[in-house]
Amino acid sequence: MKLLSVIVPCYNEEENVPFFYEELLKNEAYLKEKEIELEILYVDDGSGDRTAEEVRKLHKADARVHLLSFSRNFGKEAAMYAGMQKSKGDYVVIMDADLQDPPSMLPQMLACLEEGYDSVATRRVSRKGEPPIRSFFARMFYRLMKRISRTEIMDGARDYRLMTRKMVDAILSMPEYNRFTKGIFGWVGFRTKWLEFENVERRKGETKWSFWKLLWYSVDGITAFSTAPLSFAAVLGVFFCILAFILIVFIVIRTLIFGDPVSGWPSLVCILSLISGVQLFCLGILGQYLAKTYMEVKRRPIYLLKEEL
Repeated sequence: MKLLSVIVPCYNEEENVPFFYEELLKNEAYLKEKEIELEILYVDDGSGDRTAEEVRKLHKADARVHLLSFSRNFGKEAAMYAGMQKSKGDYVVIMDADLQDPPSMLPQMLACLEEGYDSVATRRVSRKGEPPIRSFFARMFYRLMKRISRTEIMDGARDYRLMTRKMVDAILSMPEYNRFTKGIFGWVGFRTKWLEFENVERRKGETKWSFWKLLWYSVDGITAFSTAPLSFAAVLGVFFCILAFILIVFIVIRTLIFGDPVSGWPSLVCILSLISGVQLFCLGILGQYLAKTYMEVKRRPIYLLKEEL
């Protein structure tokens, strides 16, 4: 018998916990046919509602249901890492509790693994139901990452992914504090099959990802898997040095030929403001990388468990 571990990160998902369980068990007949046992790992990411209590109810009725409860909110990245670390399955799949990752795709994903793939990943081909501005910036982020990073990150990629134990162990060998799992999936490699599906809206509740949270998440992704912003800051500095040298030569020649009338005060203020802004922008880029390094060298744990069933 093979074992399939289902990792379900949860943050204030008390309404969705039982619905997800019911939808997942619709695949039970297929799993029995393929001689695959099931374990379900709900990871409670410091929820402020009754998420943990709902999981405990399921655990009493079904011993295959397990609970990992954090001492506080550590974020989805930590929840996924904890689930992979505690999972025992030959196959491991990560799914959202809100049913935006359809459990009905599991048979198709397992069939792909039988074809010899190490990983089956999913991506949305539409963003129906999302605010247009958020969809636009999301597409721009993926386009930017394709240009500045060597790591493959597909447009519309979800965290919904089925993996072999070999790939999961490779991911766990990267215990970095600043995690961007979409990039880590691509960085470790392995043979991956991509499946496309239409966007599915949440079953219950509201999304926990605001525009600003997604913006900072994208900054984490860029700094985690690309040094292009540092190169951009260096190129910008060289450009302004060359521009300054050209302006110096121009002013010297103009003074020798036409004299030196006192003029240009407004333009001088504008130029100084521009250069100061560029300098602060470049310092901000350096600061982001320095902050990530600072957090890494502290070597704090990625998460802390309060309860484990």
